[in-house]
Amino acid sequence: MAFAAGGQWVVLQKSIGITAMHMQLLHNDRVIIYDRTDFGKSNISLPNGKCRNDPTDLALKVDCTAHSVEYDVLANSVRPLFIQTNTWCSSGSVAPDGHLIQTGGSNDGERKVRTFQPCGICDWVEVANGLLVPRWYATNQLLPDGRVIVIGGRNRFSYEFIPKSTTAVVSLPFLQQTNDPNQENNLYPFVHLNVDGNLFIYANNRAILFDYTKSIVVRTYPSFPGGDPRNYPSTGSSVLLPLKNLGQRTLEAEVLICGGAPRGSYVQARSGKFLPALNTCGRIKITDTLPSWTVEKMPLARIMGDMILLPNGNVLIINGAAAGVAGWELGRNAVQNPVLYRPNNALGSRFEVQNASSIPRVYHSSAVLLRDGRILVGGSDPHSTYRFTGVLYPTELRLEAFSPAYLGPEFSNLRPKIISPLSQIMVKYGQKLVVRFSVPGALSKKGLAVTMVAPSFATHSFSMNQRLLVLGGSTTRLVSRSVYQTTVSLPKKGIIAPPGYYLLFVVHQNVPSVGIWVQIQ
Repeated sequence: MAFAAGGQWVVLQKSIGITAMHMQLLHNDRVIIYDRTDFGKSNISLPNGKCRNDPTDLALKVDCTAHSVEYDVLANSVRPLFIQTNTWCSSGSVAPDGHLIQTGGSNDGERKVRTFQPCGICDWVEVANGLLVPRWYATNQLLPDGRVIVIGGRNRFSYEFIPKSTTAVVSLPFLQQTNDPNQENNLYPFVHLNVDGNLFIYANNRAILFDYTKSIVVRTYPSFPGGDPRNYPSTGSSVLLPLKNLGQRTLEAEVLICGGAPRGSYVQARSGKFLPALNTCGRIKITDTLPSWTVEKMPLARIMGDMILLPNGNVLIINGAAAGVAGWELGRNAVQNPVLYRPNNALGSRFEVQNASSIPRVYHSSAVLLRDGRILVGGSDPHSTYRFTGVLYPTELRLEAFSPAYLGPEFSNLRPKIISPLSQIMVKYGQKLVVRFSVPGALSKKGLAVTMVAPSFATHSFSMNQRLLVLGGSTTRLVSRSVYQTTVSLPKKGIIAPPGYYLLFVVHQNVPSVGIWVQIQ
């Protein structure tokens, strides 16, 4: 199949030594990847004879292997990192200054906060009792004031903030109301910052708009038609669709949720019966006065799929399985074809199946967008320990990249290249930004856009803090042969774009440039 017909897969590393349960791209073009510590040895050693001594570890008290790595995208190399306590099924966000904040985990890691500075030689720093209560399977969201809110977790129907702003957790009854006995179906709730500053929180099969500053439910949304669960272990995925027309007085925000498992699937899977995954997506304008769901059918049913916002505003649905649920040994029929979703197309013509990977990516896989427009894909380990033989889906240590069709050579004539500003520029809210770029072929001004993407923390099929803004107010003029200049307006406030690092792209007829790093404050 041709590149343009459905993208291209390349294996980048035959082994990074660990399985990529969690991933986050930082502004030095390095991806922090980590797994868990409580299963024994990984396949990559700590440097210089270093070992982890942990008397509370459930598998190995002295462990000389790494359970986290730093992947250098530009060099295609891996550096082992040191994690002391268990980061299993945890959460994270990038702070406004660009350092990674990781929260929670299991066993001796359940109340830890860990930080990582993107300096090239730095390592994890652990903060004991950084959380007020244990949090396992929680969700993080960066807030307009630069704090991080940490929501939920197993048997945690509450939220708290990093940095700590109180000595008490705040109750969130919605999480208890959406908890199915012996199944849960509300872990890793989908959380999106709405354009009014409130939080859209989706758990199980329904959602609320929540004012975290006053701890009140602002509105309750209609339940997802059909009533099936979409959160762990009936794991679907969710994205906040691109935010547009940012200069208008009132903005629209729309959420897309895809995949999941029929109600009761977890109990059935535990007894050896693997029900087909859901093949539906639901789309809802969360800012509407009377919001309602529009349900669409995917070409491939999917559970445990990741949803990634591409620089051109399309959504890539990738990884996962076609039957069962999330959990050890509970997924079947890996779905190895990504699907492209074009939100601006007419209903009924939005999905397109892409070329398949040769590698199954089921439970504990992840995916993140890179600055060059590729998708970094890793992980898959549906076992309580690393198992490479004698199992349906072996533990997967390979790292690969999916290049969407827009990276094909046939689009080189359309592909913009940003000349200025240089990457790592610092900008302010409401600023006019002049972007100079070149295009080898003829420019279509109607097909031109400038987008800003917040890199996400990916784990368990949800990309936390993921956000794409289409910058408006643009005027474009020819500067010299094949060189153009466009002036765009940056978001005016943090409820539209929380402070921190974003990838800025010039997109021409759906073909993006390589991005540059922009820090907004």
